[in-house]
Amino acid sequence: MLARKSIIPEEYVLARIAAENLRKPRIRDRLPKARFIAKSGACNLAHKNIREQGRFLQDIFTTLVDLKWRHTLVIFTMSFLCSWLLFAIMWWLVAFAHGDIYAYMEKSGMEKSSLESTVCVTNVRSFTSAFLFSIEVQVTIGFGGRMMTEECPLAITVLILQNIVGLIINAVMLGCIFMKTAQAHRRAETLIFSRHAVIAVRNGKLCFMFRVGDLRKSMIISASVRIQVVKKTTTPEGEVVPIHQLDIPVDNPIESNNIFLVAPLIICHVIDKRSPLYDISATDLANQDLEVIVILEGVVETTGITTQARTSYITEEIQWGHRFVSIVTEEEGVYSVDYSKFGNTVKVAAPRCSARELDEKPSILIQTLQKSELSHQNSLRKRNSMRRNNSMRRNNSIRRNNSSLMVPKVQFMTPEGNQNTSES
Repeated sequence: MLARKSIIPEEYVLARIAAENLRKPRIRDRLPKARFIAKSGACNLAHKNIREQGRFLQDIFTTLVDLKWRHTLVIFTMSFLCSWLLFAIMWWLVAFAHGDIYAYMEKSGMEKSSLESTVCVTNVRSFTSAFLFSIEVQVTIGFGGRMMTEECPLAITVLILQNIVGLIINAVMLGCIFMKTAQAHRRAETLIFSRHAVIAVRNGKLCFMFRVGDLRKSMIISASVRIQVVKKTTTPEGEVVPIHQLDIPVDNPIESNNIFLVAPLIICHVIDKRSPLYDISATDLANQDLEVIVILEGVVETTGITTQARTSYITEEIQWGHRFVSIVTEEEGVYSVDYSKFGNTVKVAAPRCSARELDEKPSILIQTLQKSELSHQNSLRKRNSMRRNNSMRRNNSIRRNNSSLMVPKVQFMTPEGNQNTSES
């Protein structure tokens, strides 16, 4: 060890080890790209440090509707129990102030029947009986064992007040349950979008396309589609805008911008000078930090409630040079939709340049189409030659089988030297 130290200096060894460690590639897990809208349509946004929590209580009905089912049911259960308990205390105090409890405790047997005309509420002897009477009044059960008399105006006032409070709780509960079951996002569960978006040539222009469909037979009235591009930008003054939203137009031959969503449709956006995708090529797309948000709005035909379905496409989910396959066919006079091919795409000829370069040099599109036509013809020739070779091989194999099945001829020699041929 001492000899090694004398031959190789210690500083040189440490420097060599550090250099080798730097040369080794460090593999790090790539963090998932944050998206503003999830594929399910939920907003990927967390609200933090909200100081004015009282604003949510000012709109208590919307707060109850937005809560989860278990929280809503717990709140309504506790509201019923608390109201029953509160008015049970009030009924017990009325009976205690009027002396009904002492009267039932002092008299027994036949004498109790004579108290029914002098007490405020009959058969209210303890807090338990007062709690049961409170439930009977608010739920309007009316078993008949306990009832009101005309002796106490205060008891009549408590009865009216409890009925009003019970009606308010029932109205709020029924309204919340109805709104939670008929929320707009429930209908949006059957509005589906394609998993990927595509960029291909349509009518001589580069287009951004995706597919949307409705799984229900009940239609969405006045359905409209909006597309936005969300990306991080920096202004000339140096201000960083983390979520910069840009509207992009939708290519719709109808002037009203509404769609008739009776069958799955391919929504198309022409990439022109107004589009934020105008300067992006196929190679630049993978390096772009943008997200395309799609919003479908319409009125539900059965309930009349406005619904909204959302999704988004990041750069990894946009396929350049692809086209959606056809899923609508006519079978026996009826149009049939095959949803198993809803998101299927096929490769097509598309220039890899940006839309700006394509507008400046239209010959790029012609050259791309010519190359695709030549490749298509070559593939057809290869297929035809393979079919011919396969057919020739089959014919040869059939001939060989037939020749092996043919009966051979046998010759017989007679003593006279004549030859007789026969087939066995």
